[in-house]
Amino acid sequence: MPILEANYKPPFVFKNGFIATVFSGLFRKASIDQTRERIDTRDADFLDLDWSYTENPSNEVIILLHGLEGHAQRPYVTGTARLFNQNEIDAVCVNFRGCSGEPNRFYHSYHSGATNDLDDVVLHCIKKGYTNIYIKGISLGGNIALKYLGEERSLPKEIKAAIAVSVPVYLTGSSKELHKIRNKAFAMRFKKHLLDKLRSKLKDFPNDITPEEVSSIKTLRDFDEVYTSKAHGFENALDYYEKSSSLQFLPNIEVPTLLINALNDSFLSPECFPVKAAKQNDNLYLEMPKYGGHVGFIQKGDFYYNELRALEFVKVKKKE
Repeated sequence: MPILEANYKPPFVFKNGFIATVFSGLFRKASIDQTRERIDTRDADFLDLDWSYTENPSNEVIILLHGLEGHAQRPYVTGTARLFNQNEIDAVCVNFRGCSGEPNRFYHSYHSGATNDLDDVVLHCIKKGYTNIYIKGISLGGNIALKYLGEERSLPKEIKAAIAVSVPVYLTGSSKELHKIRNKAFAMRFKKHLLDKLRSKLKDFPNDITPEEVSSIKTLRDFDEVYTSKAHGFENALDYYEKSSSLQFLPNIEVPTLLINALNDSFLSPECFPVKAAKQNDNLYLEMPKYGGHVGFIQKGDFYYNELRALEFVKVKKKE
């Protein structure tokens, strides 16, 4: 599919990727009324789903997936939910395991390549009667969405379109970018939240990890080496990155999918702009705005650029 030309033009100050990323993450407000539902996963854990609805009954729903250490109340999630609700589409904001305010049941939790939970949510939506399902993933959630769409599994026909934003489709490269000095503040923030949760698991699962192993974690890669990889069946951090990266699954995507990655996103390596994959797959649309930072597509009005593009993409695909 030809590469899409982006027409995103942010206010001057938000052309700076760092400022756009920080403002969007810390200062944006986009609250909505949500109703929580807990469902069991196929391995007997649970997911907390936060629903918001249109004024009238709808047979359409968008599944929203947050990023690393996010949750279903983050503005980059609720902003999209509110926009779609206003356009007659229900929204279910997924809290990944351990991200809803309550620890999950097992030592393992969620990671960039864990797609079975998304499949469980899709099947749950179908059971509720939705016939048109859309998926939008942000950052880590975007990688999960893209990997899910391109895996060797039989996708339900109800999935009509997907959108992925600010996605580290090549995890090895993005890990290296996050460890650079320009991203130190972001990396430290992620590591703090992850370590807080791991220390809680240390108390509940003392046979799975030791205090010494937790103390050895100094970087995000250390966290993936000590916890993420071992808890989820990978050999090490590199094995986790290589097997979980969605880049290798992009050629197999058969659902119309829009990927929006900003060129000034400091979290992304050059491999995260998969021009070749997009040109060779009629179902993969790649848009690379010059600005936007990491999930920071700020513009005037109530909604961000990536949210409006997601709705526009869905509407276009519904007409085709």
